[in-house]
Amino acid sequence: MRIVGVASDGLQAVQKAEELQPDVILLDVGLPKLNGIEAARRIRKVAPNSKILFLSQEIDVDVARVALGDGHGYVVKSDANNELLAAVDAVMQGKKFVSRRLASPTFADHVDPQATVQLRPEETIKSSVVPPLVKNRGRTLP
Repeated sequence: MRIVGVASDGLQAVQKAEELQPDVILLDVGLPKLNGIEAARRIRKVAPNSKILFLSQEIDVDVARVALGDGHGYVVKSDANNELLAAVDAVMQGKKFVSRRLASPTFADHVDPQATVQLRPEETIKSSVVPPLVKNRGRTLP
């Protein structure tokens, strides 16, 4: 996995997504200037092949449901150490992912239960490192 860009707000995320066409885009719901859900709607138009994974502190089923309407996964930040890599892997395989904390019958139609796997200890990451744009289809960027 390779980080190809970072954005500090929703408008910049849309611009970078269009420019870089990344495989996976990590978005926070609470981005400044343009919230993550609206940014995802715009990104789907300018980078339709990019998978969008929300990473948010919001532990709200309704927020997650709305986010999944425009994204492929939703990870609660406090669970990122154990779930982020599994979520990235799931969305790259075309599956939906929702943090276990939010997994419920509400998401039965949106989530592949096999995608919510527990990571091995060596696969944990620091949740403070959360770039919105990662991995690009092997392109060399200037």
